[in-house]
Amino acid sequence: MNKSESKYFHTALLMDEALLALLEKKDFAYITVKEICEKAGVNRSTFYLHYETIGDLVKETIEMVNNRFLSYFSKQEKDIAAKIADKQQRDLIFITEDYLRPYLQFILDNKNIYRAAFRNPGGMQVDEQYKHLKQQILKPVLSRFAIPESIYKYYIAYYVEGIMAIVREWLHSDCRDPVDTMVLVIRQCVRPPVPADSAGESHTRQTDMYR
Repeated sequence: MNKSESKYFHTALLMDEALLALLEKKDFAYITVKEICEKAGVNRSTFYLHYETIGDLVKETIEMVNNRFLSYFSKQEKDIAAKIADKQQRDLIFITEDYLRPYLQFILDNKNIYRAAFRNPGGMQVDEQYKHLKQQILKPVLSRFAIPESIYKYYIAYYVEGIMAIVREWLHSDCRDPVDTMVLVIRQCVRPPVPADSAGESHTRQTDMYR
């Protein structure tokens, strides 16, 4: 990377972070180029050298967030779907620790991003953040349990919205509880512990519903 490229990326990062900081405080529709420039410490001509509109900055910021998010997952963790296929049905859970730990660590390290996302879910395309979870974990598990594909959306909505609610509460406390605690909370909410003698009966009732 040459000097001019380094300067460009540094300036872009300043504006990405400025946008995220503003999104924590106010709705996207009310953020101005002037505010972004003041927050980033750049002038308006610099902004328009990089972007035509604030929308262009938003796209860049979301891409930056997504790349940062994926960097928390090792290749093994990205291949969670393959491990799901090899597991016994009784061992399947909707949310795996392999996914939860890096996900929650990312939230802990980037609290401002998630506060901004919860305040402006549409502008920050929050649904995109859960695409990997839906495609790589939820759908393969639902398939293994013979849940009809036509009603996947209801199961996925329940689990994703539930996780988001827990994360929101965690953020409200400034993430004081450790990641290990939150992993346990989410896993037990998704599949509460059941007595050994009732586990088989519970599973039979669930699968019979769709036959």
